[in-house]
Amino acid sequence: METSLAGAEFAPAQTYLNTATCGLLPRRAVTAVNELAEWNAQGRPGGVGSLEVVAAARARYARIAGVGPDRVAVGGSVAVHAGLIAGSLPAGAEVLLAEGDFSSLLTPFTARGHLTTRYAPLEELAGAVRPGTALVAVSAVQSADGRVADLAAVREAAAGHGARLLVDTTQAVGWLPLDAGAYDYTVAGGYKYLCSPRGTSFLTVTEEAQESLPPLHAGWIAAEDLNGAPYGAVRSFAAAARRYDEPPAFLAYHGAERSLAVIEEVGVEAIHAHDTALAARFRAGVAALGYEPVRGDSAVVAVPGLGGREGELLRAGVVTAARAGNLRVAFHLYNSVADVDRALDVLSSSSAGR
Repeated sequence: METSLAGAEFAPAQTYLNTATCGLLPRRAVTAVNELAEWNAQGRPGGVGSLEVVAAARARYARIAGVGPDRVAVGGSVAVHAGLIAGSLPAGAEVLLAEGDFSSLLTPFTARGHLTTRYAPLEELAGAVRPGTALVAVSAVQSADGRVADLAAVREAAAGHGARLLVDTTQAVGWLPLDAGAYDYTVAGGYKYLCSPRGTSFLTVTEEAQESLPPLHAGWIAAEDLNGAPYGAVRSFAAAARRYDEPPAFLAYHGAERSLAVIEEVGVEAIHAHDTALAARFRAGVAALGYEPVRGDSAVVAVPGLGGREGELLRAGVVTAARAGNLRVAFHLYNSVADVDRALDVLSSSSAGR
């Protein structure tokens, strides 16, 4: 782990253990956003925002996700990407979902009355795929408790039944090494472990899956020839996944391009080792205090029944989250052993009187 890089780029004012809610922006991303905002305020031509910067962010994300940039579409939210996929499915199509998964992944499918949705526990998802299942949608890492899905098993089951697979990597990409090209679709919000501004999200689509995914919300940005696109209906869409782009939020993407550079420079493998080591230390510490954290090898740690301590930790300067009754703690490249121990000290003090 290149601690000098993290130290230079991030400046948390408290013990920040809440990346699963929102990642911290590196200094260079803040600078890029402020610079574009100033240019816009001054009426400079560059204040409009740069599609070249968006393309650079796309390319950086592609390298992090393990695919070519021609397989990546940019947007503003996971829900919109998932809605695009949901809208492409025929009436009556069955979609298999994991129980308790994040709403932005589930709701685009359940809100469409023409689809059949079915649920299974995360650990039983692969076994629940059956003939007639059109799509399986699941988060790589569960938001509520940090459980990591057995994506290899789900992928094998989906392929065996002719179903496509959509993986939400929002709580994974940036710390968990992933091969997005192994799945028909992946979606990711950029504002968590990618440390990017809100308003950035990424969709990956395999070449085969693109054949049955129409650009349902296409605007001029989806055209092959952007120079001739702004007027009249788009007649020729981009051959690459750019056909699924939403018009980018330029302030967000100017920041994201710089944030993704930090992730690339440190390296996902190094971040994975760093984050999971801190998480393991925290799990061991809370277990020694008599609690039972959710087991696993995830950067996101949940401790059932401790959600009520979130406010107490915050008053002590430790930022965490309460989710589904759990105390949720999430570690990333700007965290340290001292952060883990600070959280454990607070919990130990509050546990003394139990």
